[in-house]
Amino acid sequence: MCGRYAASADEGALRELFELEQVLELPPASWNVAPTDHVPAVVERADKATGIVTRRLIAPRWGLVPSWSKGPGGPPMINARVETLATKPAFRAALSKRRCLLPADGYYEWYETEQRTARGKPVKQPFFIKPETGLLVMAGLYEFWKDPSLDGPEAWLTSVTIITTRATDKVGHIHDRMPMTVPPEAWAAWLDPSQDDAEAAHELLTVTRPDDLDAYAVSTAVNTVANNSPDLVQPLAES
Repeated sequence: MCGRYAASADEGALRELFELEQVLELPPASWNVAPTDHVPAVVERADKATGIVTRRLIAPRWGLVPSWSKGPGGPPMINARVETLATKPAFRAALSKRRCLLPADGYYEWYETEQRTARGKPVKQPFFIKPETGLLVMAGLYEFWKDPSLDGPEAWLTSVTIITTRATDKVGHIHDRMPMTVPPEAWAAWLDPSQDDAEAAHELLTVTRPDDLDAYAVSTAVNTVANNSPDLVQPLAES
C-alpha cells in the first residue's frame, strides 16, 4: 500500500457507525492523508481507575513508533505486513494488546504507465481505490512512546500503522499490496483489550473482496501533499 489515503467522515457518522462512547479527538477531514499526519482511529481502552472499557475515537500519528524505540526519527512505519506481524518486534506486542480500526474513504496507489518523463522515468498515474459503498475500515495497530526529555501528557506520542496484505486481482495490477480490513461482526473482538491471543486476533483480519472495490484514475494533483480537497478523489474524467 502506498502512503496516502482519504478520511473525511464527520463525527456524527463515526459515532453512529462505531457506536462510540467518547470522541477524544477528531482530525480535520482530509483527502490527502500523508505519513506523520494525525488520523482518526477507533480503539477500546480500560480506565485505569475503574477498569471500565470504553470505545473511543483518538487521533494518533500515522507511522508506528514502538515503545522501546529511540523516537520518531527515521522513515515512519506506516504499514505492517500481515505475513510478519507475529514475528517482527515492532508489531507483535501491539497485535496482542493494541489493535484499532482506521476509517477511510479509500486510498491511493500509483501505476507506472508506458509514458516517460524528460529523464526517462515512467510516468506514474494515481488511482483512488474505495469500497463500492460505505467506508473502508482498515485494520491497524497502535503504540505509545514516551519522550524521556519531557514530563506530563506532552511526553506521550500515540502512533499507528496499517496492516497490509497481497492485493486482490482487481487492484493487484495497480499495486501488489492493499490494506486489510475487519468486518463489522468482528469489530468488538478485534478492539477488545482483554483479547491478548495474537493468533486469534490474526484470524479476525479479512481481505476485501475484489467485487466490493472500485478503482479509478484521479488527478496528479494528489502527488502534492499541500493539495487537499474533495476534488482529489473524483474520477479523472470528472476532475
